[in-house]
Amino acid sequence: MTAKRTSSPSKIVAGIRAAGLTIYDSLAERLDLYLDSQQLEQLLKAGLQGFCLDYPLRTRSKVLKSKVCEVLGYPVPTTFRKTKPRFPGQNFDTYVQKANNLQIWNEEISPSRRYVLIRVDQGECVTDVHVVAGEALAELDTTGTLTQKFQAKSRQPVTESVLCSPSDTANVQKVLLCANSLVAYDGLDSSAFLPIAKLSAVLFRLVGTEITAPGVLQDRNRGAALHRLVCSVLPECEFGDTGQFPDVPSQLLELKLQTRATIDLGLFSPDQTDPMGDMPALRHCDVRYAVFYGSLTTKGVLIQHVVLTTGEDFFRCFQRFEGKVLNKKLQIPLPRGFFRESE
Repeated sequence: MTAKRTSSPSKIVAGIRAAGLTIYDSLAERLDLYLDSQQLEQLLKAGLQGFCLDYPLRTRSKVLKSKVCEVLGYPVPTTFRKTKPRFPGQNFDTYVQKANNLQIWNEEISPSRRYVLIRVDQGECVTDVHVVAGEALAELDTTGTLTQKFQAKSRQPVTESVLCSPSDTANVQKVLLCANSLVAYDGLDSSAFLPIAKLSAVLFRLVGTEITAPGVLQDRNRGAALHRLVCSVLPECEFGDTGQFPDVPSQLLELKLQTRATIDLGLFSPDQTDPMGDMPALRHCDVRYAVFYGSLTTKGVLIQHVVLTTGEDFFRCFQRFEGKVLNKKLQIPLPRGFFRESE
């Protein structure tokens, strides 16, 4: 199903050293040197295990960032810039955690950023490291201080299936032709990837299908049922509902099942042009959105129409609901067992 990366984390680190890159250098032209979240976590767990951070807060921050640079093959800068995130090239921030209460000051969680959470024991020595996508981290927030989630509705009544985008974004077409870019994203295989016009033909054939998931409070179950159905008709696609974005990475496809007008888009606006966390060759606006409209039945939902569009064109077909932005300190309780317990 996927195009596997051929470079090991250690080879990527060696490549970073050989290229003479800094943590501030963009990897847009060197995506083979971008560490996915699993590789980043693997390297930092190995490189930081047992590392002592028993310093005053300001000093500790610089010592930690310096060590992270060394582990990843980057030179240690004389002065660390106040960038957002602190490690722009690899798109992550670091947070030291003695307790399961993550505090983020003066900014909201960025859904597309990676967050490196570093657990220390009572002696301030590193015992564990987790790399978490901003989207996943935001789901743990119960304070209500995040930007309201994006919502939209169709500009016109939906009476038939529609392909809003005649072709994929220029960036997707470029990435599919560039083997070097494909190395940086394990989920996209050009041999199985369907251009949006062919994808529409497959998805439109699902009109008239009934999704079984009864009950008025079964939205999540219905969404999972739709996800499973779509995967069953796509080439080399296995169902795996992990809460990832997009829902079907191998087809850059996000799914929405609608029995009402309002579409909940979550933390991402479809037209965002920033790169995706583990897919740096691709932007959020490159994702294809399939909005399935249906009517409730005694068994579940009957699919009546499908609207398919790229994120780039999304607001040609749909009207955005504007939300309010609330900037406050975030305190996010991490679930019990999030970190490996120290021995």
